Amino acid sequence: MKVKVHKLNTPISDIEIEKLEIRDLVYLNGELYCLRDMAHARALEYLKQKKSLPIDLKGAAIFHCGPIAVKRNSNWELIAAGPTTSFRMEPFEHKLIKRGVKLIIGKGGMGIKTLNALKKFKAAYGSFTGGAALIPISSIKKVERVEWLDLGLPEAIWVLKVEDFGPIIITMDSRGKNLYLDVTNKAKNNLSKVYEILNIY
Repeated sequence: MKVKVHKLNTPISDIEIEKLEIRDLVYLNGELYCLRDMAHARALEYLKQKKSLPIDLKGAAIFHCGPIAVKRNSNWELIAAGPTTSFRMEPFEHKLIKRGVKLIIGKGGMGIKTLNALKKFKAAYGSFTGGAALIPISSIKKVERVEWLDLGLPEAIWVLKVEDFGPIIITMDSRGKNLYLDVTNKAKNNLSKVYEILNIY
């Protein structure tokens, strides 16, 4: 199967999302928002109270990441920016997808609530290489601003300007396909075959 490569610019449209399939590669340009647990929880509380968010969710890309950063001459500089485990955001993510988020980036995949929201509201989840926090740095051209710093550096919202941020592997798409589940099922089938061979011998 030939892997398709896509270059996406934020804000991302439904039409662009519908072209993405599991196993496709994406390189992202534009704004990328880093949000973790506490920022997700606060964002939903703001929306519940009908308060304005400091970011625009329409067509947005969210990176599950708590970057390591230093401030030099009044400007923030990222030292490392690897993905964190996405499943921690499972209680929140479907609600942000409903509000317009189009691309989620992290590691490890997400659950059924997120998968259903991806399908219903036309969005996708992409995996970024874990354990390689220096790889994204060359694609992050600027820290445009930081919001909610009172949550702490890792939990704040980081608004990043990125160019060819990737490769992002689409592992959950808007058709309801889940590469993690496919691989798990294949592994289970192979395991049963191994057991059969062991029983024979």
